[in-house]
Amino acid sequence: MHPLDNAPWHALHGPHATLAERHGEAARYQPDITPFSALPDAPTPEAWDDLGTLVGPGAGTALFRGEIEAGPGWEVLFAGTGVQMLAPETLRITRRPADTPPLLTLGPDDVDDMLDLVARTRPGPFLRRTVALGTYLGYRDDTGKLVALAGERLHVDGYTELSAVCTDADVRDRGLATALMQELVTRIAARDETAFLHVASDNDTARSLYETLGFTVRRRIEFAGLRAPA
Repeated sequence: MHPLDNAPWHALHGPHATLAERHGEAARYQPDITPFSALPDAPTPEAWDDLGTLVGPGAGTALFRGEIEAGPGWEVLFAGTGVQMLAPETLRITRRPADTPPLLTLGPDDVDDMLDLVARTRPGPFLRRTVALGTYLGYRDDTGKLVALAGERLHVDGYTELSAVCTDADVRDRGLATALMQELVTRIAARDETAFLHVASDNDTARSLYETLGFTVRRRIEFAGLRAPA
């Protein structure tokens, strides 16, 4: 199995090992960083039992990987599909508008504003310590309000995932999300890594943006929210 077919597992046993909690054959990110858990490439019933112990009886968690078949006694709370996309070797660079604000590197002092923007735009899971996963960049408007955000999430050997790409409704169509993604992909490529991302199957707007930049679909991905046996 390719590491990207089970990216959370390989991240937690690779570049993100210091952010992991483990029990037996199961692993998860520290809960205030991201809700994702992970199982081996070929999970056994014992691995599912280990995950239940790790998250706690009756507790919920989230998985995403190539295929998900819930273990014995696990309840599926929600499920869906998406696609995994890879950045091209040469990114299609578009000219940034003249009125693009200064590019900012975001950190712990910006978390409240990041959480506020994420709540308004709903790009996906983002918690108070999500910034520990990698570099996050953004733009603020003339009033200081954070209006655009993008960053790095999963890190697998040779690959870095783009995530939390979002733009405030008041500044849409100014190319801010595109500019942030181009900057991140350029930085990732400078580390001799390939950028990748995930997008829900029904999110045609986001997928169209990524295809404009040259991203191509690698494979289908499943995601699910699961409740451990009580």
